[in-house]
Amino acid sequence: MNLSNLKPAEGSTKNRKRIGRGTGSGRGGTSTRGHKGAGSRSGTSTKVGFEGGQMPLQRRVPKVGFKNPNRVEYTGVNLDVLQELIEKYTLTKVDFATLKEHGLASRNDLVKILGRGELKAKVEVEAHAFTATAQKAIEAAGGTIVKL
Repeated sequence: MNLSNLKPAEGSTKNRKRIGRGTGSGRGGTSTRGHKGAGSRSGTSTKVGFEGGQMPLQRRVPKVGFKNPNRVEYTGVNLDVLQELIEKYTLTKVDFATLKEHGLASRNDLVKILGRGELKAKVEVEAHAFTATAQKAIEAAGGTIVKL
């Protein structure tokens, strides 16, 4: 086998429908467009979501609430996850670069430290935001917080 004798598997390809090539082809005449009406003319198109006059799905479904365009989304990191990280890599400072390095945050994320679990190590934590419980727990363990 080489490039000169490659061919597709049996039955895997079909010939395309050639429309408007005479009545003998079976697809001449109106060329599958039917008689008269906007759909038979050139240059017609339907709107996105148009369902032939039936009430479109976008309008049938009830609308609820609203999305605040100014919402600030944070990536949450809990204290128990921080504790595991500190024990595993013997860290004294946890900053954004450390979190990014270990896959807990990505480049454009804003990080918020959350209060689940407990922190035993004295550590300096740098993040964009802290919950009140996380802040208390870090300071109770003798650590410090730095808001970015």
